[in-house]
Amino acid sequence: MKNNNAFLVLISVFFFWGFVAASNDILIPVFKEKLNLEQWQSQMISFAFYVAYTVGSVIYFGLSKATGGDLLNRIGYKNGIALGLVISAIGTMLFYPAAEMSSFALMISGLFIVGLGFSLQQTAANPLVITIGDPTKGSQRLSLAGGINNFGTTIGPLVVSFAIFGSVAAPSTLDSLDAVKTPYLILGVAFIIVALFFKFSSLPNKIEAEEPVIDAEHPSTFQHNSAIHYPQLWMGMIAIFLYVGVEVSTASNLPEFMRIHLKTPTNEIATYVSLFWASLMIGRWTGAVGALNVKDSYKNLFRFVLPYAAFGIFLLANGIAQHDTSSLYYYVFVILVLIGADYFTSGNPARQLLLFSSIGIVALIIGMLADGMVSVYAFISVGLFCSTLWPCIFTLAIAGLGKNTNQGSGFLIMMIMGGGFISLLQGVVADENILGIQYSYIIGVACFVYLAFYGYKASSILKKQGISYDNKVIAH
Repeated sequence: MKNNNAFLVLISVFFFWGFVAASNDILIPVFKEKLNLEQWQSQMISFAFYVAYTVGSVIYFGLSKATGGDLLNRIGYKNGIALGLVISAIGTMLFYPAAEMSSFALMISGLFIVGLGFSLQQTAANPLVITIGDPTKGSQRLSLAGGINNFGTTIGPLVVSFAIFGSVAAPSTLDSLDAVKTPYLILGVAFIIVALFFKFSSLPNKIEAEEPVIDAEHPSTFQHNSAIHYPQLWMGMIAIFLYVGVEVSTASNLPEFMRIHLKTPTNEIATYVSLFWASLMIGRWTGAVGALNVKDSYKNLFRFVLPYAAFGIFLLANGIAQHDTSSLYYYVFVILVLIGADYFTSGNPARQLLLFSSIGIVALIIGMLADGMVSVYAFISVGLFCSTLWPCIFTLAIAGLGKNTNQGSGFLIMMIMGGGFISLLQGVVADENILGIQYSYIIGVACFVYLAFYGYKASSILKKQGISYDNKVIAH
């Protein structure tokens, strides 16, 4: 893999993003309790964070148009990431006066600004991960970066909980909001430090993206002035919207399903939800094996070792937090399905998107028709098969865009808002007078149907443009 040092710099910040994002799960309930928020207000916290991605992308597109050229092409990749980190740092600093004044408005503003910074960082980082090496392995490198991000998300809550409550197993209650001031100030300073690290790193500011193989008999005739004119991009935008939606809605509705159908106590549900998110790490570590610069025999070994190592980290983290995970040991057999599916796709993003989405449909249908722990396992396993869909969609959507790559990336980041809208839609149909919580997962099935279709269609679209992910890169 080319540019190994640059890639290491990138995955270090992916870890940092995951670690910081995890703090919301600890701190938001604290603000909800201390500020006496209504349920709809607490949902506005997540909504504001997701909408910030869309607003950030619109701002990016507007500034690019106003300045007569793509913003990242003008300021550079690493400068864009550094600027995004500084913006996020400003957002974290607002939590100090929010705690001091017990202000919900300031807290929402702080989260929104953090999201704006994340939007710019992701617009720069995702295509950069894909283009700094062999583009046929771009989705696998993005899986590796995402796996590092999930590792940060897994251990982040433990560290943040200890910093605030003095114990990883402490309940989310505080006598005062003062305890959250220092952690957020530390996070803000950490953002600034990482921004400086990026600014002076060896990470390239501009990269000429290679494309996967260009077929001499079918050269690409798609040369557009705007990314939106490429069918793989606008179809990919819909796919990102639905992918984030099915991922977020599946997890966010799991507690209600377990409460109603399994009568699971609220304090025991967190472990199952955490396994859903840990499943993303398990899947991404598995999908990243192809990006490792090792012999094929070692890759086959890592294909089995890495997912179970990730599952072990989940068990360890929950063991430290004194959570009972004994009912989840059988999940090792579900992981075997993931390993087999990953081996079959051979790292081809279109094939992986089609197969993983199809398995996701089966998992949700099983969850809707079965009951008890079988349903729980089925719904949780959706995390395994959502795990590599982001890198697959992203890789396919920006393929062949050339000078329009950054613009296309911005459009894709804009569609992260699907996490808010799809989960809200499932919440509406989950009403007992409509479908009920168990059958509300038909919304996720519909999302996966489109994702499977996009995996099938994107492959043929790109082949018409002379782009293939089944061949090695050739000079052109």
